[in-house]
Order: sequence, then C-alpha cells, then structure tokens
Amino acid sequence: MKQTSLALLLAVSVVAGCASQPESVVATYVSPSTFSSYSCKQIISERNMVVNKVNELTGAQEKKATNDAVAVGVATVLFWPAAFLVASGTDYSAQLASMKGNYEALTAAGTAKGCFK
Repeated sequence: MKQTSLALLLAVSVVAGCASQPESVVATYVSPSTFSSYSCKQIISERNMVVNKVNELTGAQEKKATNDAVAVGVATVLFWPAAFLVASGTDYSAQLASMKGNYEALTAAGTAKGCFK
C-alpha cells in the first residue's frame, strides 16, 4: 500500500512538471498601443519576425513536450529514475506566450491602422 501511494505521488508530480503542448500555451497580453507609433511597414516587418519566432518556439516546445511525455511513460512503466529527465531541457512556454501576445498586439495595431487589406 505504501509503495503504491509513493508511486502514485511520483507519477502525479512528474506529470505536473511536463511541458505544455504549444497549442495550449495562452498568449500573454500585450497592449496594441505598444505599437501605435509604428508605421504599417514596421508593423508588418515586426509581425513577420514574430511569426518566425513563434514557429521556431512552437517546434522547440513541441519537442520538449514530446520528450517529457516519453520520459513520463518510461518512468511510470519501466524505470522510475527516468522521471528526472522531465526536469531537463528548456520549457519555452513563457517565451512562446510572450511572442503570441506580441503577434496579437501587432495584428490589432495593424488592423486599427488599416495595414492589412
């Protein structure tokens, strides 16, 4: 009974430490007024750079989330020390949330200025 409780506690703590899938990362709010002084050309250029960064971070976050899921599976089924692999590597969710927020703010600022036709 004690071993089962310990195993369950380990499994729950490992799952809680897993990286989020990129599509579940919610954008951090960025005010569109941050970009109100930008010209349409600057907004479009900045938005293109943000899109590239979002794509890059999405790939990195997807890889981290997949690696975490594999480590959890191995830890719960075969080898509990594999749970320590979940903590290794970088979780890009904070950066991804920030970039998603910038994208939304740039889109709102560009729409308000009539940049996207």
